[in-house]
Amino acid sequence: TIRPVRCSYYDPSSAPGKGVVWEWENDSGSWTPYDMDVGITIQHAYEKQHPWVDLSAIGFCYVIDFATMGQINRQTQRKRRVRRRLDMIYPLVSGTLTKSQSWPASPGVTAAPTVPACACPQCLLVMSVKATMSTAGSGTATLQPRKPPPVPPATPKALVPVPGAKAPDSMAAVRGSLKPLATQGGRWQAASTPALSLASSVIGPPSTSSSKMPHSGLSILSRSHLQRLAIAQSRVLIASGVPTVPVKNLTGSSPVNPALAGITGILMSAAGLPVCLTRPPKLVLHPPPVSKSEIQSIPGISHTCRKTTKKQAKKGKTPEEVLKKYLQKMRHPPDEDCTICMERLSAPSGYKGPQPAIKPDLVGKLVKCGHVFHLHCLVAMYNNGNKDGSLQCPTCKTIYGVKTGTQPPGKMEYHIIPHALPGHSDCKTIRIIYNIPPGVQGPEHPNPGKSFTTRGFPRHCYLPDSEKGRKILKLLLVAWDRRLIFTIGTSSTTGESDTVIWNEIHHKTEFGSNLTGHGYPDINYLDNVLAELAAQGITEESLAQEE
Repeated sequence: TIRPVRCSYYDPSSAPGKGVVWEWENDSGSWTPYDMDVGITIQHAYEKQHPWVDLSAIGFCYVIDFATMGQINRQTQRKRRVRRRLDMIYPLVSGTLTKSQSWPASPGVTAAPTVPACACPQCLLVMSVKATMSTAGSGTATLQPRKPPPVPPATPKALVPVPGAKAPDSMAAVRGSLKPLATQGGRWQAASTPALSLASSVIGPPSTSSSKMPHSGLSILSRSHLQRLAIAQSRVLIASGVPTVPVKNLTGSSPVNPALAGITGILMSAAGLPVCLTRPPKLVLHPPPVSKSEIQSIPGISHTCRKTTKKQAKKGKTPEEVLKKYLQKMRHPPDEDCTICMERLSAPSGYKGPQPAIKPDLVGKLVKCGHVFHLHCLVAMYNNGNKDGSLQCPTCKTIYGVKTGTQPPGKMEYHIIPHALPGHSDCKTIRIIYNIPPGVQGPEHPNPGKSFTTRGFPRHCYLPDSEKGRKILKLLLVAWDRRLIFTIGTSSTTGESDTVIWNEIHHKTEFGSNLTGHGYPDINYLDNVLAELAAQGITEESLAQEE
C-alpha cells in the first residue's frame, strides 16, 4: 500500500522548534502527545504566562490549567493530567543543521538539558544508537538522505543471480533503502539465537574473512527473493527489540516493493534507527457468530428491548415556576459577575435577546451549589434549552430536577452472549444494540422540520457481564429512557450535519481489539462511563427513582 507523505516546517520559536512536547495522560496511564498545532497553541499560552488556555478556538472542548497541569473537559468536567517535556528539536529548514542543533551532539558542544531516560526497550535502543553514533564521531547532521558507500560490484555466494534479469526502478529503490537496514540489522543481530541462521547468512555483518562480500546482488533478486529477505530481516530485528512499523500486504501479491523501499528509506535516513516492517493488527469489531439459543437474558433486568417514542411531558407551566423550585432570591448580591451575561450582579442583566417577563435586576442563588445569577439570565437560558423542567448550573454543571435530552425515537436491545472481552476473561459479555431510523427533526432539535440521517446504525456496543457491567447497563437504560445517549448535531468524524451522534456517554464498539480506542482492554473505562453518566444526572439514586 503506497501513501503520500509530507514534511511540515515550523517557526524556531514554536514548541517543535524548541523541542517542547505537550502530552496528556490516557486511560491506561501512559502519555499521549497532542497534535502539533495543539501543542503549539498550549506552549504559546504557557510562554505568555497565562493561567490557562481554552482550546475551543481550535475545535477542542478542553481547557488546560497550567496551575494544576490538568486538562478539563468543558462539557463533562472530567480532568486529566498533562505534562510538558523536552525532546529533540524538530527539523526547521532543509539543508545542513548547525552544530548546536545536530543530533547526536558533536563533542565539545553543550547539550540542552534532557528528560531522564526511560527504561523501556525502545528508549534504551535509541540511547544506545545515540551513543554508538557519538563514539563514531559522526559529523554535522543534515536533512538530506544519506548515500550508502560505494561497494565493488560482485555477487554474494548466498544469492543466486537470475540470468538475463534486469532490475526495474523499484528494485533499485529497494536496493538503496535496504542497504542501511541490512547494516543496522546485522549490527543488532549479533546476540540472536541459532534459529535465525538464515537471516544471519543473508544480512549479517561481514566478518574478517568475508569483508569484501558486496551487497549489489540485491538488484538482480526477484520479488519473492526480496520478500523472503525482508521476512528474515524482520525476525532478526524483532528478536532484538527493534520498534515495528505495520505495513499492509507485506507478503501479499500486490506491488509492495516501492512501499518497502520508501518507508524504509525515510525511517533510516531520519535518525539512523533500525525499524522492522510488520503486518498491522486486525480490527475485531464483532464477536464470533452467536445462535439464538446461545443468547441469554440478563438476570435482574426484565425484557431484552426498550423503545423510546415521543418526548417526555414538560414539568412546570412557566419557566418562572420551574426556577422558583431551585432558586433563592437575594436582596444584596455579591460583588461579582454573572457568568451568563458577564455583567456585574449589582447591575441589570446584560441579556439582549427576547425579554422574559421578569425584572432584569433581580438576582437569585441556586440552592444546591450556591452560584448566583440574574434571574433574567436564568430564564433566558432555560427558554433556549430543552425546557423539560430541569436546570443545569452553567458554572459547575450541577443538575436540578430530572435532565432529559433530545434523542430521536428508536430501539435499544440488550442480552448476554457466550464470549469474553479482552481483559475480562472471567465473565461473558453484555451486547447492546442501538437502532434509530432516520426521520424529521422536532421542535427541540437544531433545525425543526428538516430531515436527519442515522449513519452506522444499528450500533453494537459491549460491556463485561460483571457486577459493575450490569450496574452500568441499568444506568444506560435510564439514560435511554431520558433520551440522553444520542442527540442530533454535526458528526466530528465525517463532518456531516443534521445526523444522529453520541451524546457524551462513551460506548465500546470494538469487541476483540482496541485499535481505535473504542475497545478492550481498558482498565478505566467502567469507572469513566460511571462518571459520564453522573455528569448527566444518572446515578444509583436515579435507579431508585425509576423503580
